[in-house]
Amino acid sequence: MTLPARRQRVGAVAEPGVTAWTRSPLAEFDDLFNRMGRLLESTVGAGATPAEMPWIPQADISETDDAYVIELDLPGVRSEDIDVEINDREMAISGEIKERERKGVMRHRTRRTGRFEFRLVLPGDVRAENVNAALSDGVLSVTVPKAQPAKARHVEIKKGD
Repeated sequence: MTLPARRQRVGAVAEPGVTAWTRSPLAEFDDLFNRMGRLLESTVGAGATPAEMPWIPQADISETDDAYVIELDLPGVRSEDIDVEINDREMAISGEIKERERKGVMRHRTRRTGRFEFRLVLPGDVRAENVNAALSDGVLSVTVPKAQPAKARHVEIKKGD
């Protein structure tokens, strides 16, 4: 990144030893911020605001000998509000945490609400028809069985006529 140049304005009388900036020294940062905003809008969409964008819940992913286990923290979410989809090795878990009606004035808030989305590409082949999901104590556990590798077998050669 180049540094801004200090120059005197044409026709301006400057005090001895003081030079004037041709641009604000922070103009470079403003320009960079505007460019990043345009880049984000082009990828996400101009209408999306941070409040409307889905957030990603915290998750643990583990692997056993015969399955992948995904655990997502979803406190206060009902199972009807969660959608689990698997296509080949790609898994998508999405849903919504709905805002509760409250009486009085909200003084402090740190809980997340709105749409959430968790996407994952599993490292190996899976048996999508045998996926199990369970929601217990605010933790969604999804178990994805691994596909059994083809076992070597001996092929007997028959005598032809």
